[in-house]
Amino acid sequence: MRIQVSAPAQVYTDIQLPASKSISNRALIINALARGAYKPENLSDCDDTNVMVKALTSQDETIDIMAAGTAMRFLTAFLSVTEGTRVITGTERMQQRPIEILVNALKMLGAEIKYERSNGFPPLRISGKPLDGGAISLKGNVSSQYISALLMIAPILKNGLRMTLTGDIISKPYINLTLQLMKDFGAEAEWLYDNCIEVRPKPYTSVPFTVESDWSAASYWYQMAALAPKAEIQLNGLFADSYQGDSKVAELFTELGVETIFNSKGALLRKTGVCCEKMEYNFINEPDLTQTFAVTCAVMGIPFRFSGLHTLKIKETDRIAALIAELGKLGYVLKETGKATLYWDGERQSVSETPAIKTYEDHRMAMAFAPACLRIPSITICDPQVVSKSYPHYWEDLTKAGFSIQQED
Repeated sequence: MRIQVSAPAQVYTDIQLPASKSISNRALIINALARGAYKPENLSDCDDTNVMVKALTSQDETIDIMAAGTAMRFLTAFLSVTEGTRVITGTERMQQRPIEILVNALKMLGAEIKYERSNGFPPLRISGKPLDGGAISLKGNVSSQYISALLMIAPILKNGLRMTLTGDIISKPYINLTLQLMKDFGAEAEWLYDNCIEVRPKPYTSVPFTVESDWSAASYWYQMAALAPKAEIQLNGLFADSYQGDSKVAELFTELGVETIFNSKGALLRKTGVCCEKMEYNFINEPDLTQTFAVTCAVMGIPFRFSGLHTLKIKETDRIAALIAELGKLGYVLKETGKATLYWDGERQSVSETPAIKTYEDHRMAMAFAPACLRIPSITICDPQVVSKSYPHYWEDLTKAGFSIQQED
């Protein structure tokens, strides 16, 4: 399936953003460990959260989390401390995404986990039981979801957990998000040093909890505000004191001519027209924003250099390779240097005839490229249904904002 997206002359709209997937999935795991009497309110209705809800309520021996990487990591740890034997699997791509670091860490804590097919990769057979806990060490540049998965089970470990992170620590805001949510449910968890976290063996307490809107989803509306000739966009459910690291998007888009005014409903985005000549930023703490900024800067003609992209190669796809390939179709020659830096120095090439953007089973590819039609006559997106992973109503919201979306044969 393919769709053609065409832009309105201006973007004036009021949008109710989806709930945060990151908060929803963490709250569900923590609430389950608390044996919660309350159900978290305003949960995301995306695929990743839906599979998490199903996994936590189903009695099936096999859990299929499809393409939900967050669910795979969080549930691997959760099942390790939950009585019973279960098999957790996913899509073909999910079975190619490494999980050995998390599995090894859990085994150090006494977990019983076996690989069903290839060593280091799902599917996994997990026999849950009470674990003692203790002290472990991980490299700080691994996926923060591994770290969060271990932290969330720590309060119910007999001896708690002391985790030392070696080297550079990436995506630290996601770790802090996890710690804050754990504290909301009564856990005693804190950074002892810059590289060491201690979680004491104090079980969670069930409490009422409401999930806030998703700042990652907001990034695409910031993109539209930057690219549109005229724009004023109200995004509901966002707050200046958000737990989410991706709230950094509000500050970063000031460089691309968008200001944020917080009000009682959320955030109002307005164009200032004042843009930087070149954008440089280390996305080590906000990797999920990379696609948004790469596409925005390219179509605005603003050279960029983005570093700290260590985790992009093991996401839903190799996002660095995908950005190079798909922006190349639109005439922009991006280059990778080292293993974690992507840059564009303004080099152009001929545009592919009737370019169609592949999405590689990656929701963020679809959502980051669609707004480019504000600077390009129209843009074709392949497999647009991938947005259901985090923002199921994305295309409906674009239509509400005046975009034209036509299905191609």
